Amino acid sequence: MLSQSEIQQQLNHQRPGFALTRELYCDPGVWQADLDQIFYREWLFAAPSCELSRPGAYVTLQVGACPVVVIRGKDMRLRAFHNVCRHRGQRLCPKASGSTPNLVCPYHQWTYDLEGRLIYARDMGEDFNPADYGLKKVHCADLGGVVYICLADVPPPLADLARTAASYLAASGLQDAKIAFQSTIVEKGNWKLVIENNRECYHCGGAHPSLCRTYSDNPDMTSMEGPDSANSEILAHWQRCEAAGLPSRFIRSEDYQWRLARIPLMNHAESFTMSTRAAVAKPMGTIPFRDAGSLLMYHYPNSWNHFLPDHAITFRVLPLSPTETEVTTSWLVHKDAVEGVDYDLKTLTEVWLATNDEDRRVVEENQKGILSPAYEPGPYSVRQEEGVIQFIDWYLGVMRGRLIPAPALAAE
Repeated sequence: MLSQSEIQQQLNHQRPGFALTRELYCDPGVWQADLDQIFYREWLFAAPSCELSRPGAYVTLQVGACPVVVIRGKDMRLRAFHNVCRHRGQRLCPKASGSTPNLVCPYHQWTYDLEGRLIYARDMGEDFNPADYGLKKVHCADLGGVVYICLADVPPPLADLARTAASYLAASGLQDAKIAFQSTIVEKGNWKLVIENNRECYHCGGAHPSLCRTYSDNPDMTSMEGPDSANSEILAHWQRCEAAGLPSRFIRSEDYQWRLARIPLMNHAESFTMSTRAAVAKPMGTIPFRDAGSLLMYHYPNSWNHFLPDHAITFRVLPLSPTETEVTTSWLVHKDAVEGVDYDLKTLTEVWLATNDEDRRVVEENQKGILSPAYEPGPYSVRQEEGVIQFIDWYLGVMRGRLIPAPALAAE
Protein backbone atom coordinates (compact mmCIF):
# COMPACT_ATOMS: atom_id res chain seq x y z
CA MET A 1 0.00 0.00 0.00
CA LEU A 2 1.45 3.36 -1.03
CA SER A 3 2.25 5.90 1.67
CA GLN A 4 1.09 9.50 1.33
CA SER A 5 4.53 10.63 0.18
CA GLU A 6 4.60 7.86 -2.43
CA ILE A 7 1.15 8.89 -3.65
CA GLN A 8 2.41 12.46 -3.92
CA GLN A 9 5.31 11.29 -6.04
CA GLN A 10 2.95 9.42 -8.36
CA LEU A 11 0.73 12.49 -8.71
CA ASN A 12 3.59 14.94 -9.21
CA HIS A 13 5.24 12.79 -11.87
CA GLN A 14 2.05 12.07 -13.80
CA ARG A 15 2.73 12.59 -17.50
CA PRO A 16 0.31 15.15 -19.00
CA GLY A 17 -2.09 13.71 -21.57
CA PHE A 18 -1.47 10.11 -20.47
CA ALA A 19 -3.50 7.59 -18.49
CA LEU A 20 -2.75 7.25 -14.79
CA THR A 21 -0.21 4.83 -13.38
CA ARG A 22 -1.17 1.33 -12.30
CA GLU A 23 -1.02 2.28 -8.62
CA LEU A 24 -3.33 5.27 -9.00
CA TYR A 25 -6.00 2.93 -10.35
CA CYS A 26 -5.72 0.03 -7.90
CA ASP A 27 -3.58 0.73 -4.81
CA PRO A 28 -5.47 0.57 -1.45
CA GLY A 29 -3.58 3.62 -0.14
CA VAL A 30 -4.63 5.67 -3.17
CA TRP A 31 -8.22 4.49 -2.78
CA GLN A 32 -8.23 5.64 0.85
CA ALA A 33 -6.71 8.96 -0.18
CA ASP A 34 -9.44 9.36 -2.82
CA LEU A 35 -12.05 8.84 -0.11
CA ASP A 36 -10.36 11.18 2.36
CA GLN A 37 -9.62 14.01 -0.07
CA ILE A 38 -12.55 13.76 -2.50
CA PHE A 39 -15.53 11.67 -1.40
CA TYR A 40 -15.44 12.85 2.21
CA ARG A 41 -15.01 16.50 1.16
CA GLU A 42 -16.98 17.12 -2.06
CA TRP A 43 -20.70 17.43 -2.74
CA LEU A 44 -21.99 14.04 -3.93
CA PHE A 45 -25.13 13.21 -5.88
CA ALA A 46 -27.37 11.10 -3.61
CA ALA A 47 -30.76 10.67 -5.30
CA PRO A 48 -33.48 12.31 -7.39
CA SER A 49 -35.64 14.33 -5.00
CA CYS A 50 -38.81 12.68 -6.36
CA GLU A 51 -37.64 9.45 -4.70
CA LEU A 52 -38.26 11.32 -1.44
CA SER A 53 -41.64 12.80 -2.27
CA ARG A 54 -43.44 12.22 1.05
CA PRO A 55 -42.60 12.73 4.73
CA GLY A 56 -40.71 9.71 6.00
CA ALA A 57 -39.41 8.63 2.60
CA TYR A 58 -35.70 7.88 2.75
CA VAL A 59 -32.77 6.61 0.73
CA THR A 60 -29.45 5.33 2.02
CA LEU A 61 -25.99 5.29 0.55
CA GLN A 62 -22.58 4.07 1.64
CA VAL A 63 -19.75 6.57 1.08
CA GLY A 64 -16.55 4.75 1.97
CA ALA A 65 -16.83 3.98 5.68
CA CYS A 66 -19.82 6.30 6.13
CA PRO A 67 -23.41 5.04 5.90
CA VAL A 68 -25.75 7.97 5.22
CA VAL A 69 -29.53 8.33 5.22
CA VAL A 70 -31.40 11.11 3.39
CA ILE A 71 -34.98 11.61 4.57
CA ARG A 72 -37.95 13.90 3.95
CA GLY A 73 -39.19 15.58 7.12
CA LYS A 74 -42.76 16.31 8.14
CA ASP A 75 -42.03 19.93 7.19
CA MET A 76 -41.14 18.61 3.67
CA ARG A 77 -37.50 19.59 4.11
CA LEU A 78 -34.82 17.12 3.04
CA ARG A 79 -32.20 16.27 5.65
CA ALA A 80 -29.27 13.89 5.72
CA PHE A 81 -27.75 12.13 8.72
CA HIS A 82 -25.04 9.62 9.46
CA ASN A 83 -26.99 6.36 9.40
CA VAL A 84 -25.63 5.39 12.81
CA CYS A 85 -27.51 5.05 16.11
CA ARG A 86 -26.09 7.23 18.90
CA HIS A 87 -26.44 4.34 21.35
CA ARG A 88 -24.12 1.54 20.19
CA GLY A 89 -23.66 2.37 16.54
CA GLN A 90 -26.18 0.12 14.79
CA ARG A 91 -27.21 1.20 11.30
CA LEU A 92 -30.69 2.65 11.59
CA CYS A 93 -31.84 1.94 8.02
CA PRO A 94 -30.34 -1.18 6.44
CA LYS A 95 -32.45 -0.97 3.25
CA ALA A 96 -31.57 1.07 0.16
CA SER A 97 -34.84 3.00 0.40
CA GLY A 98 -38.17 2.98 2.14
CA SER A 99 -40.57 4.99 4.27
CA THR A 100 -40.91 5.32 8.03
CA PRO A 101 -42.79 7.56 10.49
CA ASN A 102 -39.67 7.71 12.70
CA LEU A 103 -36.13 6.36 12.52
CA VAL A 104 -36.08 3.37 14.89
CA CYS A 105 -32.87 1.51 15.64
CA PRO A 106 -33.52 -2.21 15.06
CA TYR A 107 -31.11 -3.16 17.90
CA HIS A 108 -32.54 -1.48 21.03
CA GLN A 109 -35.36 0.63 19.55
CA TRP A 110 -33.85 4.03 20.22
CA THR A 111 -36.18 6.24 18.20
CA TYR A 112 -35.46 9.48 16.34
CA ASP A 113 -37.95 11.80 14.67
CA LEU A 114 -37.58 12.81 11.04
CA GLU A 115 -35.57 15.88 12.12
CA GLY A 116 -32.98 13.67 13.84
CA ARG A 117 -34.01 14.31 17.47
CA LEU A 118 -33.89 11.39 19.89
CA ILE A 119 -37.45 10.95 21.17
CA TYR A 120 -37.29 7.54 22.86
CA ALA A 121 -34.57 5.61 24.68
CA ARG A 122 -35.75 3.07 27.25
CA ASP A 123 -34.31 2.79 30.78
CA MET A 124 -31.45 5.25 30.41
CA GLY A 125 -31.72 6.77 33.90
CA GLU A 126 -32.65 10.12 35.34
CA ASP A 127 -29.45 11.91 34.31
CA PHE A 128 -29.80 10.95 30.64
CA ASN A 129 -30.57 13.91 28.37
CA PRO A 130 -32.01 12.88 24.95
CA ALA A 131 -31.05 16.27 23.49
CA ASP A 132 -27.38 15.24 23.74
CA TYR A 133 -27.87 12.25 21.47
CA GLY A 134 -29.52 13.48 18.29
CA LEU A 135 -28.37 12.06 14.97
CA LYS A 136 -25.20 13.53 13.49
CA LYS A 137 -26.05 15.75 10.54
CA VAL A 138 -24.73 15.60 6.98
CA HIS A 139 -25.02 18.63 4.68
CA CYS A 140 -27.89 18.22 2.19
CA ALA A 141 -29.16 20.31 -0.74
CA ASP A 142 -31.85 19.89 -3.39
CA LEU A 143 -30.61 21.41 -6.67
CA GLY A 144 -33.75 21.68 -8.75
CA GLY A 145 -34.70 18.04 -8.31
CA VAL A 146 -31.34 16.34 -7.72
CA VAL A 147 -30.23 15.85 -4.12
CA TYR A 148 -26.63 16.31 -3.06
CA ILE A 149 -24.91 15.57 0.25
CA CYS A 150 -21.51 16.55 1.67
CA LEU A 151 -19.73 14.84 4.57
CA ALA A 152 -17.26 17.66 5.19
CA ASP A 153 -17.58 19.81 8.29
CA VAL A 154 -17.43 22.85 6.02
CA PRO A 155 -18.65 22.00 2.50
CA PRO A 156 -17.34 23.62 -0.67
CA PRO A 157 -19.37 26.51 -2.13
CA LEU A 158 -22.46 25.31 -3.96
CA ALA A 159 -24.19 28.53 -5.01
CA ASP A 160 -23.07 28.59 -8.66
CA LEU A 161 -24.06 24.98 -9.32
CA ALA A 162 -27.32 25.37 -7.38
CA ARG A 163 -28.31 28.45 -9.37
CA THR A 164 -27.37 26.89 -12.71
CA ALA A 165 -29.01 23.53 -12.02
CA ALA A 166 -32.25 25.16 -10.86
CA SER A 167 -32.40 27.20 -14.09
CA TYR A 168 -31.49 24.40 -16.50
CA LEU A 169 -33.57 21.68 -14.83
CA ALA A 170 -36.74 23.72 -14.31
CA ALA A 171 -38.28 22.72 -17.65
CA SER A 172 -37.81 19.01 -16.85
CA GLY A 173 -40.37 19.19 -14.04
CA LEU A 174 -38.45 16.88 -11.73
CA GLN A 175 -40.65 17.91 -8.80
CA ASP A 176 -43.54 16.20 -10.64
CA ALA A 177 -41.65 13.01 -11.47
CA LYS A 178 -41.47 9.52 -10.01
CA ILE A 179 -39.03 6.61 -10.19
CA ALA A 180 -40.21 4.19 -12.86
CA PHE A 181 -37.26 1.82 -12.48
CA GLN A 182 -33.96 1.64 -10.65
CA SER A 183 -30.92 -0.56 -11.21
CA THR A 184 -27.81 -1.01 -9.09
CA ILE A 185 -24.80 -2.90 -10.41
CA VAL A 186 -21.26 -3.42 -9.16
CA GLU A 187 -18.49 -2.89 -11.69
CA LYS A 188 -15.21 -4.61 -10.80
CA GLY A 189 -13.10 -1.57 -11.58
CA ASN A 190 -11.77 1.55 -9.90
CA TRP A 191 -14.21 4.47 -9.66
CA LYS A 192 -11.95 6.62 -11.86
CA LEU A 193 -12.18 4.04 -14.66
CA VAL A 194 -15.99 4.19 -14.43
CA ILE A 195 -15.96 7.99 -14.77
CA GLU A 196 -13.32 7.94 -17.54
CA ASN A 197 -15.36 5.44 -19.53
CA ASN A 198 -18.38 7.72 -19.32
CA ARG A 199 -16.42 10.80 -20.35
CA GLU A 200 -15.62 9.55 -23.86
CA CYS A 201 -17.42 7.91 -26.75
CA TYR A 202 -14.24 6.68 -28.43
CA HIS A 203 -15.48 3.20 -27.49
CA CYS A 204 -19.17 3.69 -28.28
CA GLY A 205 -19.25 2.48 -31.89
CA GLY A 206 -17.69 -0.84 -30.92
CA ALA A 207 -19.37 -1.32 -27.55
CA HIS A 208 -22.84 0.29 -27.63
CA PRO A 209 -24.91 -0.63 -30.70
CA SER A 210 -28.26 0.24 -29.09
CA LEU A 211 -27.12 3.58 -27.66
CA CYS A 212 -25.59 4.59 -30.99
CA ARG A 213 -29.01 4.47 -32.63
CA THR A 214 -29.68 7.86 -31.01
CA TYR A 215 -26.46 9.12 -29.37
CA SER A 216 -23.70 10.17 -31.74
CA ASP A 217 -20.16 8.88 -31.18
CA ASN A 218 -18.85 11.84 -33.20
CA PRO A 219 -16.73 13.81 -30.69
CA ASP A 220 -17.84 17.06 -32.33
CA MET A 221 -21.32 16.43 -30.88
CA THR A 222 -20.10 16.61 -27.28
CA SER A 223 -17.02 18.80 -27.63
CA MET A 224 -17.68 22.41 -26.70
CA GLU A 225 -15.67 25.14 -25.04
CA GLY A 226 -18.24 27.79 -24.22
CA PRO A 227 -21.79 29.06 -24.79
CA ASP A 228 -20.89 30.17 -28.31
CA SER A 229 -18.19 27.61 -29.08
CA ALA A 230 -19.46 24.36 -30.59
CA ASN A 231 -20.15 22.91 -34.01
CA SER A 232 -22.87 24.43 -36.16
CA GLU A 233 -25.42 21.68 -35.45
CA ILE A 234 -25.15 22.17 -31.69
CA LEU A 235 -25.24 25.95 -32.01
CA ALA A 236 -28.41 25.72 -34.09
CA HIS A 237 -29.93 23.37 -31.52
CA TRP A 238 -29.12 25.79 -28.70
CA GLN A 239 -30.68 28.67 -30.59
CA ARG A 240 -33.87 26.70 -31.25
CA CYS A 241 -34.15 25.52 -27.64
CA GLU A 242 -33.43 28.89 -26.08
CA ALA A 243 -35.93 30.59 -28.37
CA ALA A 244 -38.47 28.25 -26.74
CA GLY A 245 -37.27 29.21 -23.25
CA LEU A 246 -35.01 26.22 -22.59
CA PRO A 247 -31.57 27.10 -21.13
CA SER A 248 -29.28 24.97 -23.26
CA ARG A 249 -25.88 26.54 -23.90
CA PHE A 250 -22.75 24.97 -22.48
CA ILE A 251 -21.94 26.17 -18.97
CA ARG A 252 -19.37 24.83 -16.54
CA SER A 253 -17.42 25.47 -13.39
CA GLU A 254 -14.00 27.02 -13.79
CA ASP A 255 -12.25 23.74 -12.99
CA TYR A 256 -14.61 21.55 -15.07
CA GLN A 257 -15.97 19.79 -11.97
CA TRP A 258 -19.47 20.29 -13.33
CA ARG A 259 -20.98 21.15 -16.69
CA LEU A 260 -24.39 21.32 -18.34
CA ALA A 261 -25.40 21.49 -22.00
CA ARG A 262 -28.35 20.36 -24.09
CA ILE A 263 -27.33 18.32 -27.12
CA PRO A 264 -29.44 17.01 -30.01
CA LEU A 265 -29.89 13.30 -30.56
CA MET A 266 -29.18 11.85 -33.99
CA ASN A 267 -31.64 12.40 -36.86
CA HIS A 268 -34.15 14.21 -34.62
CA ALA A 269 -34.50 11.16 -32.35
CA GLU A 270 -36.84 11.78 -29.44
CA SER A 271 -35.41 9.50 -26.78
CA PHE A 272 -32.97 6.72 -25.92
CA THR A 273 -35.06 3.93 -27.42
CA MET A 274 -34.53 1.28 -30.06
CA SER A 275 -37.17 2.95 -32.24
CA THR A 276 -35.71 6.44 -31.53
CA ARG A 277 -39.23 7.58 -30.58
CA ALA A 278 -40.40 8.73 -27.17
CA ALA A 279 -40.58 6.00 -24.54
CA VAL A 280 -43.25 7.82 -22.51
CA ALA A 281 -46.43 9.27 -24.01
CA LYS A 282 -46.91 11.69 -21.11
CA PRO A 283 -44.05 14.22 -21.32
CA MET A 284 -42.11 15.54 -18.37
CA GLY A 285 -42.17 19.21 -17.47
CA THR A 286 -42.69 21.94 -20.02
CA ILE A 287 -40.24 21.06 -22.81
CA PRO A 288 -42.19 22.16 -25.92
CA PHE A 289 -40.92 19.68 -28.50
CA ARG A 290 -40.11 16.00 -28.50
CA ASP A 291 -36.74 16.28 -30.24
CA ALA A 292 -35.18 18.69 -27.73
CA GLY A 293 -32.42 16.16 -27.18
CA SER A 294 -30.72 15.46 -23.87
CA LEU A 295 -29.70 17.96 -21.23
CA LEU A 296 -26.40 16.55 -20.01
CA MET A 297 -25.33 17.26 -16.44
CA TYR A 298 -22.00 16.02 -15.13
CA HIS A 299 -20.60 16.48 -11.64
CA TYR A 300 -17.35 15.00 -10.42
CA PRO A 301 -16.72 12.75 -8.65
CA ASN A 302 -19.89 10.68 -8.84
CA SER A 303 -22.63 11.59 -11.29
CA TRP A 304 -23.75 12.07 -14.85
CA ASN A 305 -27.36 12.54 -15.97
CA HIS A 306 -29.61 12.79 -19.02
CA PHE A 307 -32.79 14.89 -18.97
CA LEU A 308 -35.01 14.30 -22.00
CA PRO A 309 -38.50 15.52 -22.94
CA ASP A 310 -40.17 12.20 -22.06
CA HIS A 311 -38.02 10.93 -19.17
CA ALA A 312 -34.82 11.48 -17.22
CA ILE A 313 -31.97 9.16 -16.23
CA THR A 314 -29.68 9.75 -13.26
CA PHE A 315 -26.48 7.90 -12.48
CA ARG A 316 -24.75 7.67 -9.08
CA VAL A 317 -21.22 6.31 -8.69
CA LEU A 318 -19.86 5.19 -5.31
CA PRO A 319 -16.48 3.49 -4.71
CA LEU A 320 -16.67 0.19 -2.81
CA SER A 321 -13.01 -0.86 -2.90
CA PRO A 322 -9.91 -0.06 -4.96
CA THR A 323 -11.30 -2.22 -7.75
CA GLU A 324 -15.09 -2.17 -7.19
CA THR A 325 -17.62 0.56 -7.90
CA GLU A 326 -21.38 0.70 -7.37
CA VAL A 327 -23.41 2.35 -10.14
CA THR A 328 -27.08 3.15 -9.46
CA THR A 329 -29.28 4.22 -12.38
CA SER A 330 -32.76 5.70 -11.95
CA TRP A 331 -35.33 6.21 -14.72
CA LEU A 332 -37.75 9.08 -13.98
CA VAL A 333 -41.11 9.66 -15.64
CA HIS A 334 -44.01 12.04 -14.98
CA LYS A 335 -45.68 11.12 -11.69
CA ASP A 336 -49.01 10.59 -13.47
CA ALA A 337 -47.59 8.35 -16.20
CA VAL A 338 -49.06 4.85 -15.93
CA GLU A 339 -46.98 1.80 -16.77
CA GLY A 340 -48.65 -0.21 -19.52
CA VAL A 341 -50.64 2.83 -20.62
CA ASP A 342 -48.21 5.73 -21.00
CA TYR A 343 -45.01 3.69 -21.16
CA ASP A 344 -43.67 0.19 -21.46
CA LEU A 345 -40.88 -0.59 -18.99
CA LYS A 346 -38.83 -2.61 -21.47
CA THR A 347 -38.93 0.17 -24.06
CA LEU A 348 -38.02 2.74 -21.42
CA THR A 349 -35.04 0.92 -19.94
CA GLU A 350 -33.59 -1.49 -22.51
CA VAL A 351 -31.08 0.88 -24.13
CA TRP A 352 -29.41 1.98 -20.91
CA LEU A 353 -29.65 -1.43 -19.22
CA ALA A 354 -27.73 -2.81 -22.18
CA THR A 355 -25.34 0.17 -22.21
CA ASN A 356 -24.64 -0.13 -18.48
CA ASP A 357 -23.84 -3.82 -18.82
CA GLU A 358 -21.63 -3.15 -21.84
CA ASP A 359 -19.82 -0.44 -19.89
CA ARG A 360 -19.42 -2.80 -16.94
CA ARG A 361 -17.66 -5.33 -19.15
CA VAL A 362 -15.45 -2.63 -20.67
CA VAL A 363 -14.43 -1.28 -17.25
CA GLU A 364 -13.77 -4.74 -15.83
CA GLU A 365 -11.56 -5.73 -18.75
CA ASN A 366 -9.81 -2.36 -18.48
CA GLN A 367 -9.12 -3.00 -14.78
CA LYS A 368 -7.83 -6.52 -15.46
CA GLY A 369 -5.37 -5.15 -17.99
CA ILE A 370 -4.18 -2.40 -15.66
CA LEU A 371 -3.53 -4.98 -12.91
CA SER A 372 -0.99 -6.65 -15.20
CA PRO A 373 2.69 -5.84 -14.59
CA ALA A 374 2.87 -5.24 -18.35
CA TYR A 375 0.55 -2.22 -18.11
CA GLU A 376 2.12 1.08 -19.08
CA PRO A 377 0.06 4.31 -19.31
CA GLY A 378 -0.72 5.26 -22.89
CA PRO A 379 -1.59 8.64 -24.42
CA TYR A 380 -5.13 9.98 -24.63
CA SER A 381 -6.62 11.09 -27.94
CA VAL A 382 -7.05 14.85 -27.68
CA ARG A 383 -9.90 14.68 -30.19
CA GLN A 384 -11.73 11.63 -28.84
CA GLU A 385 -10.86 11.73 -25.12
CA GLU A 386 -11.02 15.42 -24.30
CA GLY A 387 -13.50 14.72 -21.50
CA VAL A 388 -11.21 12.12 -19.96
CA ILE A 389 -8.32 14.58 -20.00
CA GLN A 390 -10.52 17.17 -18.26
CA PHE A 391 -11.49 14.65 -15.57
CA ILE A 392 -7.92 13.50 -14.97
CA ASP A 393 -6.72 17.12 -14.80
CA TRP A 394 -9.47 17.85 -12.23
CA TYR A 395 -8.54 14.76 -10.20
CA LEU A 396 -4.82 15.58 -10.21
CA GLY A 397 -5.48 19.20 -9.30
CA VAL A 398 -7.65 18.26 -6.33
CA MET A 399 -5.33 15.57 -5.01
CA ARG A 400 -2.15 17.59 -5.43
CA GLY A 401 -3.74 20.52 -3.66
CA ARG A 402 -5.05 18.53 -0.69
CA LEU A 403 -2.42 15.96 0.17
CA ILE A 404 -0.23 17.44 2.88
CA PRO A 405 3.40 17.74 1.71
CA ALA A 406 5.79 15.53 3.58
CA PRO A 407 7.90 17.49 6.11
CA ALA A 408 11.48 18.19 5.11
CA LEU A 409 14.14 16.22 6.98
CA ALA A 410 16.11 18.27 9.46
CA ALA A 411 19.74 18.85 8.54
CA GLU A 412 22.14 16.73 10.59
